[in-house]
Amino acid sequence: MTNLLEILAYSLGGAMLLMMVVGIVLSAFMPAIDRWSRRFFILLFSLLLLSVSVFFADIIIYRLPDTGTAERILVFFEFLTVSALMPMPTALVLHWCGEKIKDSILFRTQIALLCAFFILLIFTQFTNIFYSITPENEFVRESSFALLPLPMVIMMILNIVGVVKRRKKISRQYYIAIMIYLIPMTTALSVYLFNYIAFFIVFGLALCAMIMFGLILMDNVREYMHQQQELANERASVMVLQMRPHFIYNTMMGIYYLCDQDPAKAKQVTLDFTTYLRKNFTALASENTIPFRDELEHTRAYLAVEQAQFEDVLFVSFDTPHTMFRVPPLTLQPIVENAVKHGMTASSDPIHISVTTRLTDTENEIIVEDDGPGFNAVDNDEPHIALNNIKQRLELMCGGKLTITPRKDGGTSVKVTIPIQKH
Repeated sequence: MTNLLEILAYSLGGAMLLMMVVGIVLSAFMPAIDRWSRRFFILLFSLLLLSVSVFFADIIIYRLPDTGTAERILVFFEFLTVSALMPMPTALVLHWCGEKIKDSILFRTQIALLCAFFILLIFTQFTNIFYSITPENEFVRESSFALLPLPMVIMMILNIVGVVKRRKKISRQYYIAIMIYLIPMTTALSVYLFNYIAFFIVFGLALCAMIMFGLILMDNVREYMHQQQELANERASVMVLQMRPHFIYNTMMGIYYLCDQDPAKAKQVTLDFTTYLRKNFTALASENTIPFRDELEHTRAYLAVEQAQFEDVLFVSFDTPHTMFRVPPLTLQPIVENAVKHGMTASSDPIHISVTTRLTDTENEIIVEDDGPGFNAVDNDEPHIALNNIKQRLELMCGGKLTITPRKDGGTSVKVTIPIQKH
C-alpha cells in the first residue's frame, strides 16, 4: 500500500510540475490574454511550480534517514509558498472589477493576515509549539497546530466572501472559474486544521488553478476572436472609405492634362499615385501593425498627388524624426486626408497641414494639425467615420488612443498616442 501511495505521489508530482510549466508557457505566449492577466498567471503558476517542487522534494527527503534538518526547511517552504498564493485570487477579482488593489480594504486585510501567518511560521522554527520534526524525519502535529494554518483559512474565506459580494460585477464564466479555484481549497484547508493532508492540498490547488485558467482562457479566446472579427469589419469599412472613386477619377484626369502641359510632372504624379495605390492595397491586406515609416511613405505619396492638383492652396510640413514604432495600417493617411478634404471643401483659403512625431517616456505620439475651418463633432460624413475606424483599430491592435481638439488659432489638432511596447 505504501509503495502504491509513493507511486501515486510521484506520478501526481510529475504531472503537476508539467502542468505548471505548460501554464507558464501559455500565459506568456497566448495572444488572447491582456498584459495584466498575463503577468498574474505567470506569477501564479510560477508560485505553484515552486510549491509543487518543494512538496515533490519533501516526498523524496521523507524516506531518507538523518534528514530532519532538511525536512524542517522543506516544511517551512511548503507553508510559505502555499500562503503566498492566498492573496492572489483577491488581486484577480479586484482587477476584474476595476478596483484599485492597493487601496482595497479586502486586499490590505489579506496582506495583514499573511504577515501574521509569516510571523507565526518564523516563531515555529525556534519552538515546537505547533509542530515538530523527529530524528526519524517524522512530522508531528502538536495540540495547538490548528492555530498555524488558521490565517490561511480565514484568507480563503474572505476571498469567497469578496467574490460573492462582487458577483454582479464579473461575468458568469469568471465567477464559476474563481469559485472552482476557491471552494475546494477552502474546504481542504479547513480539513487540514485537524488532519495532515498538505500533499493533497498543494496538488489540488495546482489542478484547480489550471481549471480556472482554462475557463478564463476560453473566455479570452472568444473575446479575442470577436475582436478579430471587428477588425475584419473595420478593414472592410476602411476599404470602402479609402477607395473613393472621385479621388481616383480626379487624379487620372489631372495626369491626363499634365501629359501635354508638363510631362515630367505627369510622370512624377503617376509614380506618386502608384505608390499611394500600392500602399493602400498593402495596408488593406495587412492583419497586423506596420512600421510607421511605411505609413509615413503612404501619406507622403497621397499628399504629393493632392498637391499636384492644389499646389497653390495646400501646404504641408513634416517634423518626423521619430519613426521607430508600429501603427495599425491606414492610421496617419486617413487623418491627413480628412484634414485635406474638410479644408478644401469648406474654404477657398490656403490650408496648412503639419505632421509631427515625438517620443515620450511612455508613448509614441503622432500629431496632425491644420488651420482649416475646424472639427464638427456632430457631423457623420465619411471622414468622421474613418476617424472612428482609426480610433477603434488603435484600441484593439495596440492599445492606442486618438484625440481631437480645436487649435487656439483655428483649425484642428489630431493626436495619436501609442504605448511603448516593452519586451
